[in-house]
Amino acid sequence: MAEKWRNWARQQTCTPARVERPANEEQLSDAVARAVRDGLRVRPVGSGHSFTAACLTDGVMVDQTGMQRVLDVDTASGLVTVEAGIKLHRLTAELHGHGLALENQGDIDTQSLAGALATATHGTGERFRNLSANVIGCRLVTATGEVLTIDEASAPDAWRAARVSLGALGVISHYTLRCVPAFRIHRIDEVRPAAAVLADLDRLVAAHDHFELLALPHTDKVLTYSSQRTDRPAAPPGRLTAWWNDDALPNAGLGAACRLGRLLPGAVPGIARAVAGVLGRYEQLDDSHRVYAHRRRVRFTEMEYAIPRAHAAEALERVRALIVDRRLPVLFPIELRFTAPDDAFLSTAHGRDTAYVAVHQVAGAEYEAFFRGVEAIMDEYEGRPHWGKRHFQTAATLAPRYPGWQDFQAVRARLDPEGTFTNDYVARVLGPAPAGRS
Repeated sequence: MAEKWRNWARQQTCTPARVERPANEEQLSDAVARAVRDGLRVRPVGSGHSFTAACLTDGVMVDQTGMQRVLDVDTASGLVTVEAGIKLHRLTAELHGHGLALENQGDIDTQSLAGALATATHGTGERFRNLSANVIGCRLVTATGEVLTIDEASAPDAWRAARVSLGALGVISHYTLRCVPAFRIHRIDEVRPAAAVLADLDRLVAAHDHFELLALPHTDKVLTYSSQRTDRPAAPPGRLTAWWNDDALPNAGLGAACRLGRLLPGAVPGIARAVAGVLGRYEQLDDSHRVYAHRRRVRFTEMEYAIPRAHAAEALERVRALIVDRRLPVLFPIELRFTAPDDAFLSTAHGRDTAYVAVHQVAGAEYEAFFRGVEAIMDEYEGRPHWGKRHFQTAATLAPRYPGWQDFQAVRARLDPEGTFTNDYVARVLGPAPAGRS
């Protein structure tokens, strides 16, 4: 009986012809080669944390859950080779055991490394690039079952394409990452007036190693996360304080608010103000991987756009106004984060200092009107959508926004000329497979 697959948000589903679960590179290569012999397309899947249809297939789904080993650690250089299916929380814990850490992280660590890198997942901090920028090399299984070793010295164009690939070039078995010595973070969360924070935004971003804000809908408040790296000893909050701030409020509290908001959409502004009223100051001082990541148990769908950093405050204000003007029943905060530029062809931060504006809607609620309104705003700033989050763009609208677009397509035509790794989503956002197979 065929397996049915669905993503974390439970909004994308498919029934592959078969699911392969390789335990090593040899089995992965064999699985891809057999799929090609059977005339089936191939899509890799990690944790299913993408909100798009990126992983869907009626061909062969390659589940890399069985490929989670750390293969080599060089503490002197900081270079670490790992299997692509490793989950971020497992990777960071193992790195910590070797006195190492990822340079930066996003706020979710349940993703697979391959999925996070392929979609240009990022953290925040004006000096730090997204996760894929620290990929030194990888091993890629092509449609022939051949395994290519790709790095900047031997194949610079393929390296810049494979770092953010949407799985459209092949299936990556191993990555070699540049890591840094382990460090701790002191983070302070506090609710502040939105106008004051946005007026002082450039200084706040520059003054902190990591800075982000959550604009609270239907209020004039934002919740800021201000983080500094430190060598001070860890001093994690007490168990009750941590439970209240890390679990009760963002999960049980937000979930209850969202359920009530779905029943009483007219009451959403009042509910939002009540939620903002219970938020207070919270401090963490702990190892980096314990501070970066948050628990997420309320299921949602998400859109995120990368725009030039200079437009960050203006774009955020326009999204806040959109919610009020259209009386949209939105309770999830609007996220604003920042990264440095990088040079991967399909990186959302390619060639520019970047601000990321992310909006959410609770799973099961209508989201399209809100997201289309936000997308119309981001289009005015040549916004680039996060590859793993909802958007309505096509290859025709995206190509002009990426200076490396044609370079990526040339690598794709060379590595996957028959479209073995294409699905409907990939064809929509990158264009049909080079040989015309969609």
